[in-house]
Amino acid sequence: MKIKTVEELVGITKKNIRFYEEQGLLAPGRAENGYREYSGADVRRLKQIKFLRKLYVPVEEIRELFEGKISLDGCLEKHLEGLDRRRLDLEEIKRITEGLLAEHSPQHPLSIDSLDIDSRLENIARLEHEGRRFMNIDVNDVHRKKTFGAVTGAVIFIALMAAVIALVLWGNSQDPLPDIILVTILGFPAVAIVCVIMALSQRVKEIKGGEEDEAAKY
Repeated sequence: MKIKTVEELVGITKKNIRFYEEQGLLAPGRAENGYREYSGADVRRLKQIKFLRKLYVPVEEIRELFEGKISLDGCLEKHLEGLDRRRLDLEEIKRITEGLLAEHSPQHPLSIDSLDIDSRLENIARLEHEGRRFMNIDVNDVHRKKTFGAVTGAVIFIALMAAVIALVLWGNSQDPLPDIILVTILGFPAVAIVCVIMALSQRVKEIKGGEEDEAAKY
């Protein structure tokens, strides 16, 4: 079966399927024309991957499981240890947040400008050195940067196409063209705008849910 069918059966994107192939988690066969040909076993494997990733099992551990380097019991026990560490991380973040709120009072309202940021960042750095993990701002901020870049590029292109449409309509008001020619000329920028909007929607979806960035956390 083709990858589009696999997408529908498993409920994950083509980009993620390709990523799993690159990571060695999946090895579909090839048809005579050279295109990938997915089997029922590939679909089952992808569903297994999807289930484990839903539990936040790291890609590296899934690879070890499929390669027989670790049993399912061992994989889950190792993952549980990671979850326990993450629970401690979240408890520490919760403690710091509650501590900030505890400093609030009607006489001394909480303000970002009133915080001793340097000492608080030093405290977080100390906790990170001791093994606690806080948000990886590099990964999360890159997501926003990618989204902003994609949206900005799309808006500029759409604005240019809209200007072309406006220019054609103005020219037509001065010297009318046959309807078929006018529709044909206007059709090109209109179709381009629709295609860009569709591509932007897909790109934003990929940025938000791409497995590449998710796997980079582990």
